[in-house]
Amino acid sequence: MSRTLRTQVGIVGAGPAGLLLAHLLRQRGIDSVILETRSRERVEARVRAGQLDSTTVQILTAAGVGSRMQAEGVPNSGVNFYFRGNTHRIDLRAVSGRTLMMYGQREIVRDMVAGLLAVDGKILFEVTDVELHGIDGRTPSITFHSAGQDMALECEFIVGCDGYHGICRPAIAPALSTFDVAHGFSWVAVLAQTKPVAEEVVYACHDRGLALFSLRSRAVARFYLQCPQEEQLDAWPVDRIWDEARLRLEGGAFVLEPGPILESSMVRMRSFVAEPMQHGRLFLAGDAAHIVPPSAAKGLNLAVADVYQLAQALQERYRSGDASLLRDYSRIALERVWEGQRFSDWMTRLLHTNINGSAMDRRIQLAELDHLMATQAALGNFVESYVGPKMSC
Repeated sequence: MSRTLRTQVGIVGAGPAGLLLAHLLRQRGIDSVILETRSRERVEARVRAGQLDSTTVQILTAAGVGSRMQAEGVPNSGVNFYFRGNTHRIDLRAVSGRTLMMYGQREIVRDMVAGLLAVDGKILFEVTDVELHGIDGRTPSITFHSAGQDMALECEFIVGCDGYHGICRPAIAPALSTFDVAHGFSWVAVLAQTKPVAEEVVYACHDRGLALFSLRSRAVARFYLQCPQEEQLDAWPVDRIWDEARLRLEGGAFVLEPGPILESSMVRMRSFVAEPMQHGRLFLAGDAAHIVPPSAAKGLNLAVADVYQLAQALQERYRSGDASLLRDYSRIALERVWEGQRFSDWMTRLLHTNINGSAMDRRIQLAELDHLMATQAALGNFVESYVGPKMSC
């Protein structure tokens, strides 16, 4: 026998976008249910981005899930570029008046899951056989299997926060245009128990490839090493990781001390956009609609902006019956998404060494870095894009 649940907004996916949307909707008096195919343990264990722009910090704080972030996160008021043996620090606060926050996505997810469950928020983990129905009508629904029982979730709107490999975007594939490109290289992503080389991000632009050094705390370092696109993780044993990381910092003031590697993975660099981000009663947010290369750390921040905008639009729809903001969701979100794609693509080209390129290619890349550091207008444009757009929260 099947069981039927009812809610206003059905959310598919308990990643950062889906969890934050549930918090924002709850604050606005809108009921929601999250369906997630993975276990809670797996959801909370995934290591992802950790650079938050000032607007994301404001949104998380206003949503009531920012207290641990404010206590344990590491504010960044600058960013460092290291090339030709010299370090160039850009003072983000001095140029824009804004800063960034280093706080791991895994910690954000843990905070939001705990916060929702503490107030009886509805998250169903480990569901299977999820299918969407009635997206083009007035009464969409989601069927699924949970705890040995066939179930249906009747709702008024569905939001797909289930990532690139989820079911929501394929459900409206005929209505979408998609744009996709692979950037020709990958990253070895490393989480290590060691003191970070700096409390601010360091981009080391070496002839052998980019090394990006970040942190998750003052005792845990996060760093990335450019490698060929087809490279497999087993080609990167521990000794090679540390040797290559130190080599790409060679000659500078930054010191990287080896420590236990907590996790390593391979990140394939790509860009993807699906548009529009809505069809009928289904809305897409975050990685379900767009992926940016992580060079500029825009992915999580774009997802947060998506669901914040969507929560505002749903609030207006339920409060006054005015659906104009909902109808404009995709148009407004895509303006922001394409700007994020533009800047991320530029950063990717600026920072990564084309191993198969000519000597002239490399000299032009270094000239571009010199121009950025020496030209006030270029520096100002970079900072405004890097710290992210201001939003009224």
